[in-house]
Amino acid sequence: MRILFYLLSIVIANVVTARFAPLEFGMFIVPMGTLFVGATFIFRDLVQNKYGRGKTYLFIFTALILSAIVSYSLGDTLMIVAASALSFLIAETADTEIYTRLKLPMAWRVFYSGIVGGILDSVVFVIVGLSPLGAGFLPWEAVPAAIVGQVIVKTIIQMFGALILNQIHGIKEKDMITG
Repeated sequence: MRILFYLLSIVIANVVTARFAPLEFGMFIVPMGTLFVGATFIFRDLVQNKYGRGKTYLFIFTALILSAIVSYSLGDTLMIVAASALSFLIAETADTEIYTRLKLPMAWRVFYSGIVGGILDSVVFVIVGLSPLGAGFLPWEAVPAAIVGQVIVKTIIQMFGALILNQIHGIKEKDMITG
């Protein structure tokens, strides 16, 4: 089920980004799919927690291929597909390695690794994919606001995910003590 949620969150992020106009909060520009991109880091951590680091890289590779196919089939340019793949690979690898190395409760590992993954994903995708360096959808003046907007949304998603996981693990630990 964890793997299914992980893969679905990636497909949904691609579909929602392609089908809906970005949200604009003042100067911040946030593609609608960003809401689901933040969730992918949480689901990836849950996959890693169950299947281990080695198998998680197999699922990341599967997700990368699936994401590229969905993105291209939705009409994204090769530059956007490549930028998405590059940002995905960098962000998911960073999230995996940070999650592995932190010696903290699961909720904190999810939170910290997801924040780093979200920052890397946002920076790489916006610069390589959307800026004049990439497809040219955003002028250089809009790049910082696009990055910050995505980072804010992804961080909020990570925070909620970590809070929920903290509650779930707290309940499980109580059941083990009393049960």
